[in-house]
Amino acid sequence: MLSRRRKVRIETERMTLRLPLHSDFTPWTTLRAASRDFLVPWEPSWAADHLSRKAFTNRVYWAQRALAGGTAVPLFLIRRDDQALLGAITLDNIRRGPAQAGTLGYWVGQEYARHGYMREAIQAVVHHAFNVLDMSRVEAACLPENTPSRGVLEKCGFKYEGVAQSYLQINGRWRNHVLYANLRSDRRGRTEIG
Repeated sequence: MLSRRRKVRIETERMTLRLPLHSDFTPWTTLRAASRDFLVPWEPSWAADHLSRKAFTNRVYWAQRALAGGTAVPLFLIRRDDQALLGAITLDNIRRGPAQAGTLGYWVGQEYARHGYMREAIQAVVHHAFNVLDMSRVEAACLPENTPSRGVLEKCGFKYEGVAQSYLQINGRWRNHVLYANLRSDRRGRTEIG
């Protein structure tokens, strides 16, 4: 099982979702730097060394450990036709036992936003979570005013569940988040008993 986890690779219509590699440093740092103003309002504050090679190397090692340990599935979005790095998606905080749940987080470079890439990635990762990892619930949270993120979650079958007060520090401030979930066997809204 451990060796299979280390080789997670998900193919979508236009992309390959795979673990970050050390060789991704230049495309990653270039995309993050070019998209900084686009991403900063929605993310935790960037550390002073956020775009450094050392920080990226630590990210790659964390991804390998998290996947091997079964706590996260951190993937880069690679467009197949030109091998461009588009963004990243992570199924994190994987909880086994009675929960069988995880939390989805994602970002896309500004130039690749609004082209359906994240929708494609979310659908593929949710499918992987339910059908390969045998999870029951995938959760996601975003800022209430992040209309594009809310829209993509809803288009991918996530349903609004409420608001979490002071959920995460975003851009240096504790912020409320709207909570969404996608359930493998979603019975919400049904009225029949059983």
